[in-house]
Amino acid sequence: MPLRVTVWNEFRHEKSNPKVAAIYPNGMHEAIAGYLRRSNDLAVRTATLDQPEHGLQEEVLQQTDVLVWWGHMAHDKVADSVVERVQKRVLAGMGLVVLHSGHFSKIFKKLMGTTCDLKWREEENEREILWVTRPGHPIVQGIDDHFILPREEMYGEYFDIPEPECTFLISSFGGGEVFRSGCTWSRGAGRIAYFRPGHETFPTYHDATVLKVIENACRWAAGTAAQIPPSFGNRKLGWIG
Repeated sequence: MPLRVTVWNEFRHEKSNPKVAAIYPNGMHEAIAGYLRRSNDLAVRTATLDQPEHGLQEEVLQQTDVLVWWGHMAHDKVADSVVERVQKRVLAGMGLVVLHSGHFSKIFKKLMGTTCDLKWREEENEREILWVTRPGHPIVQGIDDHFILPREEMYGEYFDIPEPECTFLISSFGGGEVFRSGCTWSRGAGRIAYFRPGHETFPTYHDATVLKVIENACRWAAGTAAQIPPSFGNRKLGWIG
């Protein structure tokens, strides 16, 4: 049976900002889902904020093994009833992969029990280096000891989250800041991963290494990390054309 993944996105920036629309004409959710669909053992659907019940009806969640979440400008528009529905599924065993500014989403804050606040800075020429801090962890399988994103938004400590059960990536930025960019927790029977990159005005979700980390995180969050193909070794990954 394939691993069932639902990629959720506000899908607001792409509709209101021409720069974002040029990078992600079909939305960030489709950029991520398109990559995941290359794996025959993944069954991938998408959902967005403006769909009825945000596309996360009970029947959808019951047929979802892992939910990937991207949000930013409309956290407050997500209905509390849907947040509670997602929380119950996570506690019952559904995996959750939270991306970038999803750290401020209602569901992530509810599951963390903290403000999830942080420092940030957005500059066109901000370089991010992501360092692997837990070699051998399934989420960084097939990834070199570090990878570089030439342009990204800076997130800096202090990041107000509970102590992660595992920190698998740490970022460093040009201003000297560092950030816990890859973290995991368990809540009830569910696994949660947070992965930092993904500012909407940069083509981060066209980067093959970023997308591979998301795929690995989905497999780990579903408890199926052993299914990750070993053939990736430690080869370098580049940009998806």
